[in-house]
Amino acid sequence: MLTLIDEFIDYLAIEKRLSHNTLEAYRRDLTKFAAKQKCCTDKDLLQLGRKDIMVYLSALKKESMANSSMARHLVTLRCFYRFLIAEKGLEEDPTANIDSPSLWKKLPKVLTHQEVEALLNQPNTNTSLGIRDAAMLEVLYATGLRVSELISLTINDINLEAGYLMTYGKGSKERIVPMGELAIQRLRDYLYQVRPKYSRDSNSPTLFLNRSGKGLTRQGFWKVIKKHAKAAGIKGEITPHCLRHSFATHLLGGGADLRSVQKMLGHADITTTQIYTHLTKEKLRDLYNKFHPRS
Repeated sequence: MLTLIDEFIDYLAIEKRLSHNTLEAYRRDLTKFAAKQKCCTDKDLLQLGRKDIMVYLSALKKESMANSSMARHLVTLRCFYRFLIAEKGLEEDPTANIDSPSLWKKLPKVLTHQEVEALLNQPNTNTSLGIRDAAMLEVLYATGLRVSELISLTINDINLEAGYLMTYGKGSKERIVPMGELAIQRLRDYLYQVRPKYSRDSNSPTLFLNRSGKGLTRQGFWKVIKKHAKAAGIKGEITPHCLRHSFATHLLGGGADLRSVQKMLGHADITTTQIYTHLTKEKLRDLYNKFHPRS
């Protein structure tokens, strides 16, 4: 009987405060791993080595599993074996020095600086909806928030005088993110000119509202960004996280250090943030190939 997996899931729930969906994903990955390795007891799990992990990843590859899913499985195994080392006295980590499948090619579209400018300038700020959309887009690019974090913001989460906002990311972890002057000004315009009209008699603390006085959904915001991206002439697929990825890539390309970007994005593991360094390296390579006389 496998009790270690249950203990690990309980640990993640209590110590890491992960969401129910995340916990279930961890459980599914570990259950599949144990089944593939024909582990029937906790002792079987504790006796697995690096070779067993590599064989398992190869099996996932043969199933035509996407790189992103394979990487998630490896992250699950790493967390699990680190737990076993810390809590159960396991001496060696069988996942150590195993490279994660490359994820950067699977990233959503990253906009150029020119495309970002075109997108942010699209909303018609002579209209109420335009003022709201301009504020949302500007804040998203200025802070790198997840869309779920953006639509969950409340009035009390922003401090215009100090120039920052507070958000709650994965695992309900709180973080503070600075905002630039343009984002602050767009927010002021929205708060003073538009939100009072949209909120009507509602006591909802939600920051960004629709015309009915209700908070926007992810789908609602997706429609907003796709509408303005199309008007700006931006080609290719636009995703809800497009500005978040652009935020990170542009900061790193401009010389920001990886740890600072990690904190602003709310990544628990810096390896997640390192994905964006691949994009900046590719940009440098493109520039080299384009302009170096002997490239």
